[in-house]
Formats: sequence, structure tokens, C-alpha cells
Amino acid sequence: MLVAFQGAITQGILWGLLVLGVYITFRLLDIPDMTVDGAFALGGATVAVLVVNYGVDPALATVVGMLAGGVAGAVTGILTTVFEIPAILAGILTQISLWSINLRIMGKSNTPLLTSDTIFSKISGFTGIPQSTATLIVGAILVVLVICVLYWFFGTEIGSALRATGNNEHMIRALGQNTNNTKMLALIIANALVGLSGGLICQSQKYADIGMGTGAIVIGLAAIVIGEVLGRLLPGGLTKFGSRLAAAIVGSVVYFLIRAIVLQLGMDANDMKLLSAIIVALALCIPVVIEKHRLRRSYTRGDE
Repeated sequence: MLVAFQGAITQGILWGLLVLGVYITFRLLDIPDMTVDGAFALGGATVAVLVVNYGVDPALATVVGMLAGGVAGAVTGILTTVFEIPAILAGILTQISLWSINLRIMGKSNTPLLTSDTIFSKISGFTGIPQSTATLIVGAILVVLVICVLYWFFGTEIGSALRATGNNEHMIRALGQNTNNTKMLALIIANALVGLSGGLICQSQKYADIGMGTGAIVIGLAAIVIGEVLGRLLPGGLTKFGSRLAAAIVGSVVYFLIRAIVLQLGMDANDMKLLSAIIVALALCIPVVIEKHRLRRSYTRGDE
């Protein structure tokens, strides 16, 4: 059980980078970006092929995988901003095309890394610590660095304009900002993080698979909602931007802990997608039910 929990925490941290990407588009821009599923697999496929077929250093391959995810986001951004295709449809089009592109990159449905070095195996060999521990430490360090960079970036002028675009696009245009540029930038950054997550997950599980990104957007949404629900339980809630970014990571870890517990209880692994959908639905419904109950009680007290 303890080993399963450590693995779940590690997976939650590595997937947390994807969750941060989904948070940027879903919460800041109010765009349900479907590119995520394809960009995640693209990052994994790129890293796997570079490491296995070309002997590229895994760290450099991971950077290239992150850039590949950013390119996927740029394609969605062009379809949305230049050709004015609705964002959700643009994401679906990019996602569908990435399925074929990922197959072209790998040349087959999966690419194993069993005999190849990864970032985690190299650090494990250098430090002598177990590879599972090395994965957890590297993932935690990367997540902290990404959160710090995002916190700094979204405090700059262009970052503030990006955040404001999702709140009131018309106001930002009236202030002279080009919202197409901010949308494009957000989609690139978000999917670059998704590609980075895919590359790290690929190295963690020692293979890249054409279907590794299926349902990734659902996992991202589930983690965001879980983090927000837990954040509301804290005194003062999630009032600061940094705390909301951290809550997304916490939600990712909690989501994978829930999955690990359910699997330990004997649930069929094939039912994980159903479980993900149920978790998202419950996390979205529970705050609404609580708020309605609170309002009903306040009205009742007012009548008395």
C-alpha cells in the first residue's frame, strides 16, 4: 500500500504539470482546450523516439518534447485567432490530427524505453538513490520551479493582460491589448507544459504509447476541481494566484491517491475512465449542492 501511495504521489506530481497547463486555458482563458490529449502523447512520443532511435540526452529530449507541445498549442491558437474557428472545435481538430502525427513520429503504436537511459535513471545512478525516489524528487523540484515561473510571469504586464482576457475580453480590447496575441501565448504555454508532462511520464513509465493521452483533459479538469474544493475548506479560501496554482498540484496528487486506493480495493483498471468522470462530476456538483443548502438555510432563518 505504501509503495502504491508513493507511486500515486509521484504520478500526481508529474501529471501536475499537465494540470497547470489545463488550468491556464480552462480557468484563466475560459477555454476547454481539447489539444491536451494529443499534446500529451506528442511530448511522450517525441521524447521516446529521440532517446531510443537517436540517442539524444534525455534532458534535451524532454525540452524538445515540451517545445513540440507548444507547437501543438500554436496550431490551435492559429485556428482560433486567425481563422476564427471556435476554440473547442480548433482543439478537437488539432487533437485528431496529432493522433496520426504521433503514429508517424513513432512509426508504431508504442515505443519502449526499457533499455534506454532516462532523466530519472541517470540521477538515480549518479546519486545512488532508488529510481522511484529520484522520480519523486525531480518531479517535485520541477513543479516548484514551474509554479514560481508562472507566478512571476502572470504578474508581468503581458501576464496580467492574459489573465484579464479570460475575465473580460472586451475590456482588454478597449485598453488597447490584442487579445489574439494573449490567447495564442496562453495556448502555447499551456500545451508546452502538457508536452513536458507527457515527456516525463513517458520516462517514468518507460514507454510511450499512442493512447497515453486519452482522457488527459478529464484528469486535468478533475485535479483542478478537486484542488479548488479542498482550497475552499481553508481559512480564507484560495484568494492568491500562487495558492490556486499550488491547489492544482494538490488536486492532481489527491486524484491519483484516490485512484490508487480504489485500485487497491480491487476495482478493474478498465473502469478508471468511468471513475475519472464520476470524480469530476462529484467535484463539480458538491459545491453547488452545498451552496444551495447554505442559501436555503439563510432564507429559512430570514423567514423566522
